[in-house]
Amino acid sequence: MNYNKITTSLLLSLLLLVSFPLITQAEKPVKNPLIEINSLPLLSIPKQFPAQFAYDSGIEIAYPEDGVKGVYLTAYSAGAPKRMAELSEFVTSSGLNAMVIDVKDDIGHLTMDVKSDNKLIQESTQNYVSDPELMMKNLEKNQIYPIARVVVFKDTLLAEAKPELSFKRSDGSVWKNSNGDAFVNPFSKEVWDYNIEVAKQAAKMGFKEVQFDYVRFPEGFETQSDSLSYTRGAYKDNELDDVQQRVAAVTDFVEYAREELRPYGVEVSVDIFGYAATVPEAPGIGQNFSKISENVDVISSMIYPSHWGSYFGIAKPDLEPYKLVQEYMKVENKLLSTLKTPPKSRPWLQDFTASYLGAGNYINYGAPQVSDQVRALHEAGVNEFLLWDAKNSYTPGVNYNLK
Repeated sequence: MNYNKITTSLLLSLLLLVSFPLITQAEKPVKNPLIEINSLPLLSIPKQFPAQFAYDSGIEIAYPEDGVKGVYLTAYSAGAPKRMAELSEFVTSSGLNAMVIDVKDDIGHLTMDVKSDNKLIQESTQNYVSDPELMMKNLEKNQIYPIARVVVFKDTLLAEAKPELSFKRSDGSVWKNSNGDAFVNPFSKEVWDYNIEVAKQAAKMGFKEVQFDYVRFPEGFETQSDSLSYTRGAYKDNELDDVQQRVAAVTDFVEYAREELRPYGVEVSVDIFGYAATVPEAPGIGQNFSKISENVDVISSMIYPSHWGSYFGIAKPDLEPYKLVQEYMKVENKLLSTLKTPPKSRPWLQDFTASYLGAGNYINYGAPQVSDQVRALHEAGVNEFLLWDAKNSYTPGVNYNLK
């Protein structure tokens, strides 16, 4: 029996039941000549949560001293023992130190049993990773920093199970994009809590960070929102326009998620479109780079050169990975410098060939192209990054540890 874990859980419960003097939020208590009463809810979570009372998963993996340098893994890779062993060897032998692993994927599947009591989560579970405890133990053995990827508002399974949490057409059917994907409603607190429950269970398993992806409305939502039926929840009667309501909903979710996860001792990161840093806000999808950044520990902009049109004066960015990253980081660094408590920057880099762009618009990506992106980041003062390849086939021979 793990008595340390039980003791920690009991202390955590006691801490959350005490509202003094650990409640350090900005709201001031109500004054009375004879007594002082704290007006905050009894179960408020303190802003500075004492580390010694955080949930202990029993998995000991330290935050990498030189910063997180990781790769993305599908649950298929993570759940296949031979493939997982190969990727672990690649990470440890290449100077990398982290893995981003799908826990809730782009369809809405839970890719492993996260041991939640939530019935919908149980019904959406596919055991692609049949033994998550063994996976976490192997990550601990190799000291590979584990990040749980949780796809939030792109969730076909939840939308079909509970259409009232999604966007519906006039005939009552769930709206889907051209790829057949459905989104759930960022205005819905029930949707927030569903995803935060997944994140909490991932933290209990031993993941040291939760990375929220698809923290946004569907692309182009502003062009079709008027034809769809959906609730605006607590945002219905406020004075914000449509754009600012979407921005508020996305930002508020991130802030709420971070607060809810404090007792679990995990870092919170968010993936965001790279172009979101270059505009005041991405109005249709509700992403405001600065507002999201103020509420996370890590911001991970997706800056794959292949995903940009002509930008930063670069006609074909996929052909110039070094320059694209260099120009992007000028913008991001300037924005982050204006924040009181900026997050760590950990961009997503491209380790795949975008042949779909057509002849003349792409180049084959190998060690030189990946190295160029890493070098551009390093020169901008950023030493953390994540590599994306949907097939999880990563390029050998890259110097990841520039000094």
